[in-house]
Amino acid sequence: MQYLAIDKTHDESRQGEVFAATEDIPVNAYRHFYIESYGCAMNFADSEVVASILQAEGYAATTEERLADLILINTCSIREKAEERVRKRLTEFKSLKKGNPGLIIGVLGCMAERLKADLLEEEKLVDLVIGPDAYRSLPSLIEEANGGQKAVNVLLSRDETYADISPVRLNSNGVNAFVSITRGCNNMCSFCVVPFTRGRERSRHANSIVLECEALFNDGYREVTLLGQNVDSYYWMDEQTDESVSFAQLLEKVALISPLLRVRFSTSHPKDITDEVLFTIRKYDNICNYIHLPVQSGSSRLLQLMNRTYSREWYIAKFNRIREILPDCGLSTDLIAGFCTETEADHQESLSLMEYCQFDLAYMYFYSERPGTLAARRFEDDVPLAVKKRRLQELVALHRQHSLGSMKKDVGRTLKVLVEGNSKKSDLELYGRADNNKVVVFPKKDFKKGDYVMVEIADCTAGTLLGNAVMAQPGI
Repeated sequence: MQYLAIDKTHDESRQGEVFAATEDIPVNAYRHFYIESYGCAMNFADSEVVASILQAEGYAATTEERLADLILINTCSIREKAEERVRKRLTEFKSLKKGNPGLIIGVLGCMAERLKADLLEEEKLVDLVIGPDAYRSLPSLIEEANGGQKAVNVLLSRDETYADISPVRLNSNGVNAFVSITRGCNNMCSFCVVPFTRGRERSRHANSIVLECEALFNDGYREVTLLGQNVDSYYWMDEQTDESVSFAQLLEKVALISPLLRVRFSTSHPKDITDEVLFTIRKYDNICNYIHLPVQSGSSRLLQLMNRTYSREWYIAKFNRIREILPDCGLSTDLIAGFCTETEADHQESLSLMEYCQFDLAYMYFYSERPGTLAARRFEDDVPLAVKKRRLQELVALHRQHSLGSMKKDVGRTLKVLVEGNSKKSDLELYGRADNNKVVVFPKKDFKKGDYVMVEIADCTAGTLLGNAVMAQPGI
């Protein structure tokens, strides 16, 4: 059984995941909400914000759609497949709506912002359409919908970060938690719809981030993942004191909460990973040795068309610098097969870059044109689907070799593992992740969720390390 790493990319095992609160919520609530989430980790974090807002209005969560007074679908627009999945899911609610005319159905998130009123016209059962910066308006919009009006708010904000809202944790194991530090994106990659659906980049108040992480640690959480479309461009300034905080400084502030609190982050744009960030990771043992560094293509020509702001040679130099400062750092990437005008020669450059870097983990997709993006406006989607799929399979096949090779390198090593729960295969085994983000499975013995355990790695599969506990980490 392979365990998927948490990242900005879509964990297919989580698509359509239903919100189940792990914290106390109003037991005497007379209204219930049901949320399904699709897309990246940011969307799941947003569902936690929405749950907090609804809880304050007297709603309680339910995992049974038939018991809900309010059904919300938190959506993604990054690929066509994601939108198709949501549209199909909406049609499945028609019978519920027919049996309960008072039921309110809403679409949240990126798809809501992109398609706006189209959702109200095409999906007749939709009552609410709310963009990712408009969640504070949920109570008034619900009231509008209850009055028989269709309600829409997809306005993007220049300053909304939800910094003052304490999220209700979503399906949490009580060990790991997401903490949003930025919203939006300024990069304008030509294939990406995010700047249009989530707006311009803004950074959350640094103190609010640290306080949220402290609260999580005090509640028993032992790992936080700092989230954003581009976390390493984080920059916050206090206009009253002129105090400024860079991403490297924020990492340090969170790491100093406790050596028992692990810190991860996702996702990085290669151009913004500075030496300062790398040296901060090296300085603190509790900042994980793992960086997601999306390349998208190995062809400099395509990278220019994608507006990635770097060349193949520049990316390789950055990769080498990371390896120089952090030799044991786990590195993952994103790759797109079949972007506009991609030739066989371009594709071979992607394969050769993979051979050079031999990423520990890679998320690979074939290109899906998104309406409204720069690529859709400027370039023809001219690579046949069959060719896209064949090239994607070649990328996947090569990565499988690299992934297995990466796993084998850890056989014989002893790694510090944070236990996240029982193995999916057996209640007699535990699983957790090492510092480099690799999943480790080992016999349970007397260890439990939330423990740090030193595990000697004896064997591996292409996706999982297998070992035996040596001891609990001293001081834990």
